[in-house]
Formats: sequence, C-alpha cells, structure tokens
Amino acid sequence: MRDTFPLLLETDFPAIRRSKLETIQVNLGYRCNQSCFHCHVAASPKRTEEMGWETMEQVLDLARRHGVQTLDLTGGAPELNRHFRRLVGAARGLGLRVIDRCNLSILSEPGQETLADFLAEQQVDIVASLPCYLEDNVNAQRGDGVFAASIAGLRQLNALGYGLPGSGLVLNLVYNPLGPSLPPDQVKLEAAYKEQLASRYGIVFNQLFALTNMPIQRFGSQLVSRHQFDDYMNLLKGAYQEANLAGVMCRSLLSVSWQGIVYDCDFNQMLGLQLGGDAPRPVHVADLLEADLAGRPIRIADHCYGCTAGQGSSCGGALGAAEAVELQPASS
Repeated sequence: MRDTFPLLLETDFPAIRRSKLETIQVNLGYRCNQSCFHCHVAASPKRTEEMGWETMEQVLDLARRHGVQTLDLTGGAPELNRHFRRLVGAARGLGLRVIDRCNLSILSEPGQETLADFLAEQQVDIVASLPCYLEDNVNAQRGDGVFAASIAGLRQLNALGYGLPGSGLVLNLVYNPLGPSLPPDQVKLEAAYKEQLASRYGIVFNQLFALTNMPIQRFGSQLVSRHQFDDYMNLLKGAYQEANLAGVMCRSLLSVSWQGIVYDCDFNQMLGLQLGGDAPRPVHVADLLEADLAGRPIRIADHCYGCTAGQGSSCGGALGAAEAVELQPASS
C-alpha cells in the first residue's frame, strides 16, 4: 500500500485550536468482517489489533473527569472487540451517549446474533455505513454480498424500533463517494435515500451523513496508484470554505487509538500525527486525566482540507457552510 503521509505534511491549512472537549472517539481495533475500498483505517478480517480493558477504563475515567457527553466507538468493526459490550454498559452507566459506528453486515456474523438486541437495550445510537441505496454500487465498494447483509441488518434494527419516530432509538446512515469526488448536497441526498430505501425495502432511518473520503491509507494509496492524488487534493483545496473551520470535529473531539494513544482526530491517528502541542513523546490517555485541553493547538496537514471542502465533512456529516456548490469529480 502506498503511503500518502509524506505528500500531506507540507500544508498551508490555517492554524486552529481546541474548544471544550465533548466527544471521545475510540478505535477499539482494526479487525473487521469487511475490507472496504474507501477505508482510511485499512481494516480487514486479517487484522488483530485490539484495545484492552485497562485502556478502556482509562478512557472512561477521562470522560468522567472532563465532563464528556459522548463516547463514539469505531474500528474496524468495534463490536468485534471482546470487551465491546462491557464498555458500552459501563459508559451508559455513567450517563454517556454511546455511538456505535456499525457496518450493518456485522449483525449477521456468527456469534453476533444478539448484538442488535443488546444495542437497543442499551439505547446506543447507531451510525451505519451504506454508501449507496443501489446494490451494485455498495458491493463494488465494500464486497460481494455486503448490500444484502446491510439491508437485512437495517430491517432487523427497524424491527427493534431503530429509526422509528418516538422510539428514542437513533439510526443514522453514512454515505461516502465511490471515487475521487466530493459528496453531493447532504439534504437532497438524504431525501433520495429515504425515498428509495422506503419504496424498495420498507426501511426508515433518522439522518444521512455525507462524508468526504480522506486521501490517506487505502483510499489514498489508490489515488496515488491511479495518478489521481494531485487532482483530488486540488479538488479539496479548490472547494475550501473558511466558514467550515468553526465546526470541524477536532475542536471538541479527541481520538484514542487501540493502544490508548491520543490524537486530534481519527484521520491524524491513521497518519500517526501526534496530538497538537510540544509533547516530546506520544500522549497516552492516562496523561490527560488532569489536563486542560481548551485552547491547545490542533495538529494539521493537507488532508484537513477534506473536512472543510464544499459543505464540509465531519463524523456528524456535512457542516453546512456551503449550499448548492457544484462539486465536480477529479479527473482520472
């Protein structure tokens, strides 16, 4: 896999600083039942990295001491971590909102037969990847059979009340472009998703998050191999919107790796870009229990343009600064 890290370090992206910490996003490991083309983690069934319970306890301690509101669990498939359900139960016991970034097909994996029921019982918010409402497009990005498993997972969640009005069980979907282009208007795309999924499969959900593919890891390597990297970076920079800076997720979020090392965001974690500041060594979650994070600088590089281009992109979808922007794909 070709590394884009050296291509991203030199940047003219504006300096930004932290505000109050509200969300801790935790990567529970790189093992996944899928190997997606766009995956910036390069997760797969062959990966073995996994967060241990001791580190999870430190994350919960950090959340408690800093008055964090949300614990955002990702991977890989976070549910494949052996301590996943224990962590969810402990976090909910602290009153934290818990988000599970679920790939949907995990719900039908052997050994996960009770997973959906568990998530509903714990009132976990689900953010589920579904890059298209068309079968061929999903399977092209995520592998043969993934679309059918995803539809089955959505129906299972709907049957438990997820996505239904008044249920309190939140089901949000995630869209990623299939190639080197920016996502279309999130509001219009959400309307199309709701109409198509309802009419074709009887499926309902709450919101759609349209995310920009980052030029790192597996997707970045493909860009380099296909000689599209420079064009894609020019696309991101050309669509930069200064107004999006106020809403970028790194201002109020910390990203924790499976080893317990802390980064400004999940993308920086995958690049190994150390937490902003002048620390002489990687910062562990245990180092921040008493730290005041507000006002600290955020580590930046050229990939940060991905979060500020066009309508903006964050783990909660579009930032909304740019409306009706015509976003053209990069040339091949």
